[in-house]
Amino acid sequence: MSATPLSTSGLLSSARWLRSSRSTGMNNCVETAALRGGLLAVRDSKRADGPAVLFTGPAWDGFLACVRADVLV
Repeated sequence: MSATPLSTSGLLSSARWLRSSRSTGMNNCVETAALRGGLLAVRDSKRADGPAVLFTGPAWDGFLACVRADVLV
């Protein structure tokens, strides 16, 4: 797997973040935001100004499939 640097200026500043439905309200969960170009941003809710990980749709689907199957990659 390889990663290509991506300029996120503007992408994340206008993002509408959604908190996980599994959140306990103690600010210990993840938030996601759908971005232009079909990307999905994921961040730690405790670090709203911190970094985000960007996924393509297929990469996110693959990640979720591994999590649901309890597969370590």
